[in-house]
Amino acid sequence: MAKHHFHLNANWPGGRNEVGEIHSGQLKTQISIPPEMDGPGIGTNPDEMLLGAAATCYIITLAAMLERSGISQAALTMDSEAVVDVTKGVFTYEKIIHRPHVVLDSKDMEKKSRVQRLMEKAETSCMISRAIQGNVKIELEGTIEEKEA
Repeated sequence: MAKHHFHLNANWPGGRNEVGEIHSGQLKTQISIPPEMDGPGIGTNPDEMLLGAAATCYIITLAAMLERSGISQAALTMDSEAVVDVTKGVFTYEKIIHRPHVVLDSKDMEKKSRVQRLMEKAETSCMISRAIQGNVKIELEGTIEEKEA
């Protein structure tokens, strides 16, 4: 069994509204509390990073599943949204909504229902989705269309 280790180095210079830095492989960025939570909004933040991890894991998983199924897409894009609830000063990462958009060539349109099933399976197969399962709800609003001639 292979185990992969990923490392992150963080530097935080002071109190709540300071700006820190993180370094992990190719990821090098400033971090702070987002303005929605009364922070300075410089660099990224944990909410965006969790959304980014879930979204990139999902789209890469979906692309791999499409490829293994012999389905070539003309385009694969996605918008994702995170909903964070604040009740009585307690922040709860409530849900993530993925909105993948797959454009198929006309010859592959007969595979539309298969693509829909793969969209759903990718969500349950994604490592990040499995890691947050039971804590953060994941919703899927996918669309599939035919490439215009």
